[in-house]
Parts: sequence; C-alpha cells; structure tokens
Amino acid sequence: MQKIKKTKTKKNILVIGTGGTIAGLGHEGITSGYQSAQVEIDDLINEIECVKSIANVKSTDMFSVDSCDVSLENIKEISQYINETSKDKNIDGFVITHGTDTLEESAYFLNLTLKTQKPVVLTGSMRPGSALSPDGPLNLCQSIALAANKNSQGKGVLIAFSDSIYGARDISKINTFRTDAFSHKDLGCLGYMQDDKVFFYNLSLKKHTVESEFELSLNTKLPKVEIVSFYIDASKDILNFAAKNSDGIIIAGAGCGGVSNEWEEEIKKLLSQGCPIVRSSRIGNGLVTFNEEEINEKGIYSNNLNPQKSRILLTLALTCTHDLNKIQEMFNIY
Repeated sequence: MQKIKKTKTKKNILVIGTGGTIAGLGHEGITSGYQSAQVEIDDLINEIECVKSIANVKSTDMFSVDSCDVSLENIKEISQYINETSKDKNIDGFVITHGTDTLEESAYFLNLTLKTQKPVVLTGSMRPGSALSPDGPLNLCQSIALAANKNSQGKGVLIAFSDSIYGARDISKINTFRTDAFSHKDLGCLGYMQDDKVFFYNLSLKKHTVESEFELSLNTKLPKVEIVSFYIDASKDILNFAAKNSDGIIIAGAGCGGVSNEWEEEIKKLLSQGCPIVRSSRIGNGLVTFNEEEINEKGIYSNNLNPQKSRILLTLALTCTHDLNKIQEMFNIY
C-alpha cells in the first residue's frame, strides 16, 4: 500500500506596516532623495512571489510614516494590538515593517512590553523599492520565514536584516547607507538567514516579553525622558533645562559615562531633588558601571545599553517606581 505523504501546514503570519524606507519611492534606479511611507503593506507583499510558499500572510497598516516621526505612543499602540491579537489561535507570528532610523528603539520597547511567546520580527530596508537593487523584498521575505519558524518562539522580539538575525535589546544601527546597516557590535548576531532557512547560534539572556514586569494599557501615560549629551565645554544649564521639562534624564557621557566636575556636582544636586538620572555612553561598545553605593551621587548606570535604549527602559521603569535602587536592578536584568 502506498504511503500518503503529509503536506506541511503553512503558518499564519500577520504583517503590520508602519511606513519607512521599505515603503518608500523615488527616482527610478536612485537610492537617495526618495520619500518614505508611500506604498501600502499589501502592495509590498504582493510583489514578493516567494512569500506565498512560505506562509499564509495577512496584513494591516497601523500607520505610515518616516521612522523619525514614530512616537512611543505609536509603538505602545502596536504593543497593545499584538498583545490582543496574539490570543487568536489562528495567528502564529507577526512581522512589523519599520523605518531603520529608530527601529532599534521600537524593537526594544516591544521586547519589554509584549506578553506573547509567538514570534515577533521587525524589518525594513536601506533602499526604496524604486532603487536599482532594493533590499526590502529579501528582508521582508526572510522576516516572514523567521516569524513562521518554530525555533523563533520565546526568543523575544527579533530583527531580520541583510541575511542576519538580531535581538531587540542589543541591535544598533551602525551605518547610514549600506544594506548591512545593523549589528550587535561586540556581542555578535543571534544567527543567520539563508533564503528562507533559519540558523540560530546565540540567545539573549536578559529578561523580555512574558518575563517582563511592565504592564501597559492604552491609557498608561508614559513619562517623558530626555537624552542629554556631554561634550567639551557642555553647559550644565542643559541638565537643568532637561530636569525642569522631563521626568528623567539619560546622559550620553564620554567614555564610561564620563562628565566634567561641574556636571558631576549638578548631577548630584538633581538626584537629591528627586530627578532620576541614568549614565550611558556616547561610545558604541563597552560597559558603563560603577559602585552601586554611588547611585545617589552619580545616578543609575546603564550597563551596556546605549542612550536611546536607556531612555526606553527608564521610561518604562518610571511607570512602576521612582526608587533609584529598584530602577538600577531593572537595568541589571533587562
């Protein structure tokens, strides 16, 4: 008797469009001078033939903007939408198309606020669809394949870009125009994509998604946190302005979060007045650490989070507590 060959059931993936270069158009064959967020996500997907063999894909446009115009309220809305939609047993994973300039911030916010183990993958492109060799179609195809792969479950928010797999916590944009524009820098990527095949080699050990303590609703008011950069002759007035007009401050310091003696005194004063301050670094690699007994004088240290990621974490931390020691623990575990 001839055996009946079982056909592999395709996963159901929901693609969420937000605009960005991947949805951009410009002069034919030119990579610069284009307009972002010109193409709807349905049209992007329909142009990629290989998608049909990878998964059953549905799509929706949440909004359509350049990623520099994305707000935390926008990303909170996506977080709430995925948290609700992930309860649907007929949806196996999610892909979000996003502009590259602030993709790492949105990805980290989602990594800390999503409450699902279903795969969530962000992607984008460095070239618009009208360029001579656009990278968007491959990135989108591989993102759908990654979201449909069973090994992507429970790994937190992922990014598929230029044949590589990255984790939301550690990814950074490192180039302004090359198609391989992202990196984990010192830590290396999580794995690789080859066509629609997935190869994982590393994991992030930091808490995320279902292990996160951050519980948001659409009515949650997000605190305002500003980033202040230190440089030679930087005025301490910048710190005072930020303290008066925000709920917390991230310092992009020199070296290991370094600042001048004048700034050190001002930071100590602002901390005593109840302003939460986190010390990060304008350098792309390495650690910012010091004795935790100095928190009330120096501020919270960011560990290895860059200033923009530190802002995301402090914003969420301040929805839970203003205790500096508790916030420091959050920077240690997230």
